[in-house]
Amino acid sequence: MPEDSAPYLAQGCTTPYRRREVLLRWVWAAVEATLFRWSPRPLHGFRARLLRLFGAEIPEPSQVVVFPSVRIEFPWRLTLHPRAMLGRRVCVYNLARITLKRGANVSQNTHLCAGTHDYTKWSMPLVTAPIVIGENAWVAADVFIGPGVTVGELCVVGARSVVVRDLPARKICVGHPCKPVRDRADPK
Repeated sequence: MPEDSAPYLAQGCTTPYRRREVLLRWVWAAVEATLFRWSPRPLHGFRARLLRLFGAEIPEPSQVVVFPSVRIEFPWRLTLHPRAMLGRRVCVYNLARITLKRGANVSQNTHLCAGTHDYTKWSMPLVTAPIVIGENAWVAADVFIGPGVTVGELCVVGARSVVVRDLPARKICVGHPCKPVRDRADPK
């Protein structure tokens, strides 16, 4: 088979996004790189309102914490319930919806990744699945959470864990791959 006709990864791959969404992403990228990023650190409500302006579901913008160094791919696929927090340098790669329930806390340098590709096909089509961080769950620093994962309420995910399957409620979970190691007592 001549080299020019040999199959290659992403052969025939096309964007799954409509033109309107591509344009909206460009506008968001400009806003994120300026107004959002340059806003003073304590102005969490301002950033939440910017996200709402771009379609994020944030019922009470004054009651969430979003640091200016957070990167969000699609604001219109983000839901933040009251008291939710996205810490410094969190990457919200929300190719599908990402939801933080009430009191969910995502610490610095965490990567929430709601998409991948089907590597079994030469065209490598996009595969997406939502992520849900449960009520009062804490995702510690440098964690990776993959597509389709639900972290249960009051769950603690240890630093640098890799989460590729659902985690149960009220457990302390650690590792690569992340697994429950013991029960979490109710906070005092």
